[in-house]
Amino acid sequence: MKISREVKTAILILSCIAIFIFGFSYLKGASLLDNSKIVSTHYTDVEGLVVGSNVTINGMNVGRVKNIDFDENYEKISVIFSLRSDLTFSNKSKAQLYEPGLIGGKAIAILPVYEKGNTVQDGDVLPSEIKPGLTELVNQQIAPLQDKIEGLLTSADSLFAGVSNVMNYQTQNNLKMALEGLSQSVNNVAKLTENMNRVVLQNEMNFKGTMANLNDTSKNLSSLSDSLNQIPLGATLRNFEKTSEDLKTIIARLETGTGTAGKLLNDEALYNKLLGSSEALEALLTDLKANPKNYVHFSIFGRKENKTSPKE
Repeated sequence: MKISREVKTAILILSCIAIFIFGFSYLKGASLLDNSKIVSTHYTDVEGLVVGSNVTINGMNVGRVKNIDFDENYEKISVIFSLRSDLTFSNKSKAQLYEPGLIGGKAIAILPVYEKGNTVQDGDVLPSEIKPGLTELVNQQIAPLQDKIEGLLTSADSLFAGVSNVMNYQTQNNLKMALEGLSQSVNNVAKLTENMNRVVLQNEMNFKGTMANLNDTSKNLSSLSDSLNQIPLGATLRNFEKTSEDLKTIIARLETGTGTAGKLLNDEALYNKLLGSSEALEALLTDLKANPKNYVHFSIFGRKENKTSPKE
């Protein structure tokens, strides 16, 4: 059987219309052959949520948003969405409105609660909540910071006004002179540093010689220390102890009057005799100085016999 050209054209047109309807329904989040559950929820604000947005559980897509409109009292916004028919979580599960990304709009996340006897069915209304997005969190953090910045700017403005009042012409001149003095001081410090470097360079050889002398001195001290270590210090100490004991013995003998030296120091009679002898010798020397002729005779021509006997 031969099909006419008109029938082929009609079939092609109907096929295109059917494909268009299926595609448009798919783009809107609906399917003509879909047997998913249809549930709804209510929000106070759905900015960023559009028809066809994903409905997820733990990040996995389980449905799509089908319709967004006001409720019958125009107080909240009713959102109707589909769910897979094999899902068996409770109708007390929450439909959370969240922001999946910075530029991805909004989506609905089901926070499932599993209870027996309360499985979600077509027409159920799930409780809702709104999770703050990144933009809202940033705004919440920026708002207090903005207030602080405004206060800081106000304080800075007041400070600059006060500085302007203080910084009159005379004060500006004084500050300029102070800065010039500071610059001159910095230059002087730089010159001083340069002179110090020059002095160090000029005396580098002397410094090296001094360090060499210190090194030699250190070696000499080390040699002296070695020499001292080689001295028989123990024998020297023993000799010193023996000498000290002998000296103690001598001192004890002197104190007790033993021996000649002890008797000289402790015998009072001997001391008196020595004192008397010393006085007699002193008188004799005095008389010898006063009358030397009585004891010594000199004659150029010989000695004359003295007829007179000396006085007794």
